[in-house]
Amino acid sequence: MREFIHGEQLRGHTAVVLGAGTSGVAAARLLVRLGASVRLLERNEAVAAAVPADQGFSVIGGEHKAEHFQGADLVVMSPGIPRAKVASLLPAGAQVVSELELASWFVSEPIIAVTGTNGKTTTTTLIGRILEHSGRRVFTGGNIGTPLSDYVLGQEQAEILVLEVSSFQLQNSPSFHPNVGVLLNFSANHLDYHETMEEYLQAKLTMFAHMDARDLAVVPLSMKDELEGRNFTRANRVYFVASRRFECPGLPGEHNRENMEAAFLACRHFGLSEDEVRSGIEGFSSLPHRLEAVAEHRDIFFVDDSKSTTVDSMIAALKSQERPVRLLAGGVFKGGDLGAVLPHIRERVRGIYLFGRSREIFEEAWAGCGKEIHWDPTLEEALFRAASEARGGECVLLSPATASFDLFDNYKERGKAFQRAVREWVEGAA
Repeated sequence: MREFIHGEQLRGHTAVVLGAGTSGVAAARLLVRLGASVRLLERNEAVAAAVPADQGFSVIGGEHKAEHFQGADLVVMSPGIPRAKVASLLPAGAQVVSELELASWFVSEPIIAVTGTNGKTTTTTLIGRILEHSGRRVFTGGNIGTPLSDYVLGQEQAEILVLEVSSFQLQNSPSFHPNVGVLLNFSANHLDYHETMEEYLQAKLTMFAHMDARDLAVVPLSMKDELEGRNFTRANRVYFVASRRFECPGLPGEHNRENMEAAFLACRHFGLSEDEVRSGIEGFSSLPHRLEAVAEHRDIFFVDDSKSTTVDSMIAALKSQERPVRLLAGGVFKGGDLGAVLPHIRERVRGIYLFGRSREIFEEAWAGCGKEIHWDPTLEEALFRAASEARGGECVLLSPATASFDLFDNYKERGKAFQRAVREWVEGAA
């Protein structure tokens, strides 16, 4: 742990951490190191039982009860648990924060924080790569990879921290203050978590409210009127649009041109030149399950965009393809205007192959689109149908516009299932 952290700062305090995921366990370990008495609560008893023992905190599995929170001064919320669900159990006067907020109290390094509905992981990873390529020591993590608490507990010292941050984290981060805040875009999403679009947007904007004139807000030009009308930050502001400034075959589509431009503006704040950024972008390839090329057989191209969990990300995926598309979609729909996809379906899509849940939502929204709409209970069946009907020169694209939790644990497992099915189909068709 870094020397500037006093290991006894929370001695005598009681802390409760909700959720035994990666960030929850990291927060519990940090709180123990700071001297607190810590309880880690996890509703899933199998997950609770899998937490390694002898880490200095107690683990309680099963339904949350008021007694589990008794005496707590500090409650650290899992990003996946809306505060409203446990509000009645929280002790009066307890401070409620995210793991991101907690860890941020103990770092002094400059922070670039990236949020938005789509493109966060790609842009966060890209910024980290550009900075590393320029010779900076960088920690890249947050909502992807390594939680900030693990960085605080570690020994390596970075010059710049590059963090992906979600609305779930920001909603419980009352003082989190990046030096550069990047908002990539905003559209309907997580309406199964946030009660309204306004609540969702306010969560995204929280970190900008804490920034000042020494800081930089990198935000889309398309939101300028909305954001300026809200007087959303005291930071310097720069508005970006997609440009032809950078070329990268591994980052196809207009949305990735926006991501590259935002990354450039964030890195420029730390003194990087346009040429340094260009050099860092060269050779960057799509991350797994983000418009990832899987296979090509009989001139049929297979693309895994399982990370597409929103309507806007589906539109971006369709716009990125030069070939006619056989589109696979379906899962747990989180909100958004599927009608906005219709012009792109009419222009680019040869057939629609639904799977899993939300069949009725898609079929109603796309009725009369002029394309055949099929449904299968599983992703594998939908893929085999689409691949069998595809013709040379076409693309079979998985871009679900939904969460994966009807059939899979997460989008990664959904993407892996798609890739396995593609390989199986290719072997059978060889």
